[in-house]
Amino acid sequence: MEEKDGFVSARPQRIVPLHTTHSPGFLGLHQELGFWKGSNYGKGVIIGVLDTGLFPDHPSFSDEGLPPPPAKWKGKCDFNWTSCNNKIIGARNFDSGAEAVPPIDEEGHGTHTASTAAGNFVPNADALGNANGTAVGMAPLAHLAIYKVCSEFGCADTDILAALDTAIEDGVDVLSLSLGGGSAPFFADSIALGAFSAIQKGIFVSCSAGNSGPLNGSLSNEAPWILTVGASTIDRKIMATATLGNGEEFDGESLFQPSDFPSTLLPLVYAGANGNASSAICAPESLKDVDVAGKVVVCDRGGGIGRIAKGQEVKDAGGAAMILTNDELNGFSTLVDAHVLPATHVSYAAGLKIKSYIKSESAPTATIVFKGTIIGVPTAPEVTSFSSRGPSLESPGILKPDIIGPGVSILAAWPFPLENDTTSKPTFNVISGTSMSCPHLSGIAALIKSAHPDWSPAAIKSAIITTADLHNLENKPIIDETLQPADLFATGAGHVNPSAANDPGLIYDLEPDDYIPYLCGLGYTDEEVGLIVNRTLKCSEESSIPEAQLNYPSFSIALGPSSRTYSRTVTNVGAANSSYSVQILAPSGVEVSVNPDKLEFTEVNQKMTYMVSFSRTSAGGEGGKPFAQGFLKWVSDSHSVRSPISVMFE
Repeated sequence: MEEKDGFVSARPQRIVPLHTTHSPGFLGLHQELGFWKGSNYGKGVIIGVLDTGLFPDHPSFSDEGLPPPPAKWKGKCDFNWTSCNNKIIGARNFDSGAEAVPPIDEEGHGTHTASTAAGNFVPNADALGNANGTAVGMAPLAHLAIYKVCSEFGCADTDILAALDTAIEDGVDVLSLSLGGGSAPFFADSIALGAFSAIQKGIFVSCSAGNSGPLNGSLSNEAPWILTVGASTIDRKIMATATLGNGEEFDGESLFQPSDFPSTLLPLVYAGANGNASSAICAPESLKDVDVAGKVVVCDRGGGIGRIAKGQEVKDAGGAAMILTNDELNGFSTLVDAHVLPATHVSYAAGLKIKSYIKSESAPTATIVFKGTIIGVPTAPEVTSFSSRGPSLESPGILKPDIIGPGVSILAAWPFPLENDTTSKPTFNVISGTSMSCPHLSGIAALIKSAHPDWSPAAIKSAIITTADLHNLENKPIIDETLQPADLFATGAGHVNPSAANDPGLIYDLEPDDYIPYLCGLGYTDEEVGLIVNRTLKCSEESSIPEAQLNYPSFSIALGPSSRTYSRTVTNVGAANSSYSVQILAPSGVEVSVNPDKLEFTEVNQKMTYMVSFSRTSAGGEGGKPFAQGFLKWVSDSHSVRSPISVMFE
C-alpha cells in the first residue's frame, strides 16, 4: 500500500462503542429570557451529530420557527424527501454494514442525542407518565445534520473518519460525537484526527468522556482541541422506594411506575444467596432453577449484563419485582431506567442492608412504593459513577475531562414505544451516559456560536471552562458517587453554566497551528504530527513546548523538586476598559506565583500575557497524596475567570 500514489497512512481498524426535560431549566435556560433568547435559541447554527442515525418523524424534529439552512450548506438528505426539513437539513448513512439504506435509527441512541442538542419544543412530553413537561433541546432553533456511523455492533473508525470529513465539507458549525474508544495516540485516533481537521475550519467539536468511571485514567477523546464532557445528575429523581418487612425504607429510582403494584409485602429473595455468581447478577437463564415466582428479587448491578436485561430475566423466571443493588464502585449513583417489571435501583449501602436483612430473617419480605417525579434534589449536580475520569493517559499535561453536564436520567426523543407504554403519544425515553451530556454541551456551544459568530472553537471552549460552577444547589462542593467532594479528574473545570459562558470576560484563545509545538513536544514523529495537522512539517524547524505551556484554560502540572514556569495569554472580550487582579487558591503543598498580578485592558480583543510559577513547599500533597488541586482566578468588577490547577507530585 505504501508504494501507491496518494498513500497517507494505514493502521488497524478500531470499533468503538457509543457512550450511552428538565435540563434546560436546571441549566438556567428559560423561554423568552436571558441567554436563550439573546442567542436566538441557536438559530442558523448547524450541529452535525455522528451517531446511530435518526427517527425523523418525531415531533422533536419539527421545523416550526426555523429558517431555511444557510447558503453555505452543501449537505445531502438520504431520507425520503419528506423527512428532511428546515430542522433536519442533512442525513447520510456511513455505516459500512448498511450503506445503501437511509440513516434510520434502529437503536434509539442517535434520536435521543440529536434531540438533546437541538430538539424543537414539544409540549406535554413525558416518559411512562413521568418527568412531565415541555421537551426541548439546548439549541431548539439550530439545524441538525445527521451522520449515521454506528450500528448495534458499535462504530467503525473508517466510518467515523469518512463522516467527519463529509460533515466538514458540508458546512456544519458544531460536531457532536457521543462515542469513542479508550485512550490512544492522537495520530491513531480517528476522532482526534477528524476533529483537528474540523477546528482548522473553525468547527467546534464536543465529545463524550466515556462511561468507564469511576477509576482514574478511564477517559476517551482526550485531545486538547476537543471539548471532553463528563456526566452529572440534574435535580430530578423518579423515585421508587424499597420497603422491607422490618419497616426499613430505601429510596431508589425507576422510570416504570406502575399504579397497580400491591403495597402488601411479598417474599424477598437475593438471587446470589446460593453463592452462584451468575444468578447474583441475574444473568440470562441464571434464574430458571431458582424459586423466584411471585417474589421480589434482589439483583446485583454489573457483570456486563444490562440493568433492564436483569429485570427481564427476573420477569421471565416469574419474579414479581426487582431491587437492583449497586456494587461498591458505583456507590450512591443510581439511574432511572424503563424497567420491564416493577423495580427500583438502590445504592450499594442500601443493598448491603437489604442483604443483611434477608440473611437475618427466616421469611424476609419487601415491596416497592412508587413515588413519581421529584424535583429539587439539593445535592445536584453530582458526578455519576460511570463518568470517565482523568488524568489523560495520552497527554497528562492537559486537564481532562474539560467540563461536566447533565448526563444522568435525561428525557429525550425515542424512535419506538417503551415496554409498558399504554399511550399513543410520541415516545420519549429517559436514559443515562456521557452520551447524554455531550449533546447538552454541543447545543450550548451552538448557542454561544450564535451569540458570538466570530469566536474560534478554542474561544468557545475557554468560555465554557472558565465560567463553570463548582457548587451544587445547596452551595456546597459538587460530590461524586461516594458522596464526597469530587476531584478535578471527575469534574474537570466544573459544571457548565451556559449564561455565564456567554459572557466570560477573558478567553484563552488558540489557533490550529498553535497545537504544532505542543504535538512536537509530545515526542510524536514528523510524520505523526503531519498526519494530525494535514501537512508535512519538521519538528526540528518548529518550536517545541511542554504540554502545560499550551495556551489552555486549565493547568495540569507534574511537579518535581524544581519549580516550573508557564505563560498564558488572555484576550479581553468584555468591556474595553477592564481591570483584573489575580486570586490564587494554591494546591496543598504548592506555592503559586503570578506575574503580573494585575491586567489592565483598554480595548476589546486586546491580548495580555502573564507568567505563572509553581514550586513545592512540601514532599507531597495533603497526607502524602500524589495529587493536589487548586484554582487561579482573574477577577474584575463584573467577571471571574477561573482556571483549575491539577498538580501531580513526581
